Amino acid sequence: MRVIGAGFGRTGTLTLKTALERLGFGPCHHMTEVIGDSRQVRQWLAVSRGETPDWDSVFAGYQSCVDWPAAAYWRELAAHYPEAKIVLTVRDPARWLDSMRATILKQRERGTTLPFRMTMWFSKVLGTDLAAFMEMTRRIVTEREFGGRADDSEYLVERFEQHVAEVKAAIPPERLLVFEVRQGWEPLCGFLGVPVPDEPFPRVNDTADFQARTRARLSPLLLRRS
Repeated sequence: MRVIGAGFGRTGTLTLKTALERLGFGPCHHMTEVIGDSRQVRQWLAVSRGETPDWDSVFAGYQSCVDWPAAAYWRELAAHYPEAKIVLTVRDPARWLDSMRATILKQRERGTTLPFRMTMWFSKVLGTDLAAFMEMTRRIVTEREFGGRADDSEYLVERFEQHVAEVKAAIPPERLLVFEVRQGWEPLCGFLGVPVPDEPFPRVNDTADFQARTRARLSPLLLRRS
């Protein structure tokens, strides 16, 4: 593990994943990798339930990680991989909250509807990945990161700012880059000690992309077994 992303989801983590892979720090672990891999779903479910993780097994084949679920364990990963550099993606807290409301929190609201609850029951009965994935994200994001208070907008902003402060306080400055993806290649490449590519910095996973990708990626989990 060479780079650990400590930033919350919706701070440009998929853009950072794309950039890191372009710079030679891939494959890069991201929630999209978990959705696409039944083994990953089950490993992270076990971690979310408090089982002692084998981080080297969880991240086998990866050189970097960003986004949840990994970002929720940034302290543990920074300690386990002491040579890895830490990138803390940030953005304006109010814009982050707006993005969360339009994507992750909206998806969470859909989970309370009767059709979705019936779908979850079906997945649990069959033992398929959808129920396992939803439990894992609830435990790690809703409960671990936000203390079960994802409906409290004021708290979410406070928690976002608290998280940024915690990472800055815990990681030595020479090991940490506080990064906004709108800054582009230069600060990221300077921090990682690699040349700046002769191409535009990637921009991916806006709100429309998130909604389309989520529907397409989660559907197969309903029938997929580990």
